[in-house]
Amino acid sequence: MLIEKNMSLQTPRDWEGMAAIARIVADTLQQMKALAKPGMSTKELDDLGSRLLKDQGARSAPTKDYHFPGATCISVNHQVAHGIPSSAVILQEGDLINIDVSAEKDGYYGDNGASFILGVDHKGLSPLVAASQTILMGAIYRIRAGQKISETGKYIEQQARKMGFATICNLTGHGIGRKLHEEPREIPNYFDRFNRQRFKKNTTVAIETFISTKAKVVEELHDGWTLATMDGSYVAQHEHTIVVTDGAPVILTLNNGIA
Repeated sequence: MLIEKNMSLQTPRDWEGMAAIARIVADTLQQMKALAKPGMSTKELDDLGSRLLKDQGARSAPTKDYHFPGATCISVNHQVAHGIPSSAVILQEGDLINIDVSAEKDGYYGDNGASFILGVDHKGLSPLVAASQTILMGAIYRIRAGQKISETGKYIEQQARKMGFATICNLTGHGIGRKLHEEPREIPNYFDRFNRQRFKKNTTVAIETFISTKAKVVEELHDGWTLATMDGSYVAQHEHTIVVTDGAPVILTLNNGIA
């Protein structure tokens, strides 16, 4: 995977372009969450997401950049990321679902993801989902230009432990802007003391939490895309695209205050 240099927002066009695609992916994610229901296949849900992106003039980033077999990534239960939409996967009451929407418009990329429980929480996973969301927002609001990236991972890992959870070490956040994946190549969910990189002012990054009931790593399934836990652990993910500033970051994918 070729990692591009992280784009810096230097012009009004850059700000407007990033804000526009961020609104699109955030709106698509929220509508997909709202319309997901038991008995629906993940392919049906993805088709909805595909139409929403196209209607707003955007293109699926995974499809465009990596030839992913779907417009969005939809992962269910022990799947954690990069789940392939399928007519054979039927959503059930109480499923832990993750939807990750990333797209491009006019040369700018946005990325927004969220895990949620479909209907009644039969598995008791609400605390896990809430922890992922809360930790993400706490981590984001602490980010400042010049801050070590490792400090964000340290905060996420510490908060997860306090709540009785673990973090996935081989899935990370990343830079974003003119490509889906730019520098910094990795924004981990754990403290990496060897990571000397710092956040840079006016750059855009995708911050992600991967909060786990137990597992610390995920493995790729035979389809060559889907990443899942092998020990029966559940993982909740939340993600926002942000602009780093000297003060509080700008959360581009915060749709009407909905995280």
